[in-house]
Amino acid sequence: MRSLRGERLSAEYQKAVYEVISTTLKDRTPNIKGIVSVTGADVSPDLKSAKIYVSVLAKSREEEKATFDELCAHAGFIRHELAHMMRSRTVPELRFIRDESLAYGDKIDRIIKELEEKEEGEGKA
Repeated sequence: MRSLRGERLSAEYQKAVYEVISTTLKDRTPNIKGIVSVTGADVSPDLKSAKIYVSVLAKSREEEKATFDELCAHAGFIRHELAHMMRSRTVPELRFIRDESLAYGDKIDRIIKELEEKEEGEGKA
């Protein structure tokens, strides 16, 4: 069971990581393409490590993979920026985990729309 402090810290890190990615990192590297969403953060109780859940939506799978790889490569830079933003004694080591839930939801929405359109087409015929 997570403590209230742990949940609060996780939420703060989620917001801060998103801010660094969407401003500083996007300006620094042109290889980040598409929409990057930080969907969650899980900071360990000892504050030494954090899992950051990231979803990337881009034009192609290759762009999504390249963007995610770029985020992983710049984990140290993001941690450095967090050290300036957060008022805590330690900043955890960041480990990015790919979150496919947004892409999965988009796929399900498209399937439902196709089924509805197909049903409407059959109803008119």
